[in-house]
Amino acid sequence: MEGRMKARASDAEQVAVPRKRGRPKTVSDDARRAEIIAEARATFHELGYGGTTTDLVAARCKISKQTLYRLFSSKIELFMALMAEHRASMLALPRDAKENLPLTEALEQIFMIDIDEAAERDREAFIHFVMSEAQRFPEIAALLRTQGAEQTRQMLADWLDLQQQRGLIEIADAGSGARMLMNMIFGAMITLPGKTNDWPDRETRLRHLRQCIAIFVAGVQPRRCN
Repeated sequence: MEGRMKARASDAEQVAVPRKRGRPKTVSDDARRAEIIAEARATFHELGYGGTTTDLVAARCKISKQTLYRLFSSKIELFMALMAEHRASMLALPRDAKENLPLTEALEQIFMIDIDEAAERDREAFIHFVMSEAQRFPEIAALLRTQGAEQTRQMLADWLDLQQQRGLIEIADAGSGARMLMNMIFGAMITLPGKTNDWPDRETRLRHLRQCIAIFVAGVQPRRCN
């Protein structure tokens, strides 16, 4: 009996001892930034650029306004982060400088011509959203030009210029070549607002995109001197 009573007392003491509280888990700035961008994207799509505020995004992320402003100083900076994320879904650049893929394969990877349907719909929905907002807000139109098309084209031109330096292609104007490629590929890949998708199926469009790349690659092959 006495033994059982001591055992119960010992159990009670163990239950009574409060558990030490550990430090609350901290979230890295990169993880927090990704969380904010994801929530901002959903909010922008739901309420538009005009209806979205940084205070609202902070509230939806369950963080303080100070935390948000430490990572994004303004709504336009937050939108710029969305543009940068979108650009990464359009063009897989920059590349590893030591990459040694055949030019055709490298371009297929850069333009991500065979992404899955869900990613494709997401990419196109963002393009339609930004183009619609650009008609209403001059600051978005400026971002679309400088952070979108111009920066994307420059990144591609820099990559083409590097291939020329390596002796893999011959091209008189890398900027013009980048514009040509983007017009061919994005023109077939993206259905703009108000336009109908006239491709019979995704496989037909994929064959067309590969043919565009093959024609470009054939045109920039270095000329061999006899």
